[in-house]
Amino acid sequence: QVQLVESGGGLVQAGGSLRLSCAASGRAFTGYVMAWFRQAPGKEREFVAATTWSVGSTFYGDSVKGRFTISGDNARNTVHLQMNSLKPEDTAVYYCAARRLRDQTYNYWGQGTQVTVSS
Repeated sequence: QVQLVESGGGLVQAGGSLRLSCAASGRAFTGYVMAWFRQAPGKEREFVAATTWSVGSTFYGDSVKGRFTISGDNARNTVHLQMNSLKPEDTAVYYCAARRLRDQTYNYWGQGTQVTVSS
């Protein structure tokens, strides 16, 4: 059974940094896309970043480009999201997700980790 477990959330002041991690287990993730999404109260879920597990291509949402970096640690089946220059509008629950490269929708989701940025 596939499991995605996020960690690393917390409270940080504006301008600070946090590093989120997503530990993936239950299958081999070669050929998968690993992504981060976020959802703030009263708002729709927003794409943050994604990486293709075996190729290493990366993609970012416009609101985080230049501030966030997604990376994969294949040996540990872990995906990280380094978040720098955090803003109060980055406050949200951050979710890790996975899908096969050929699929359109994300099949697997983690439980989420809260990130709160104070002004």
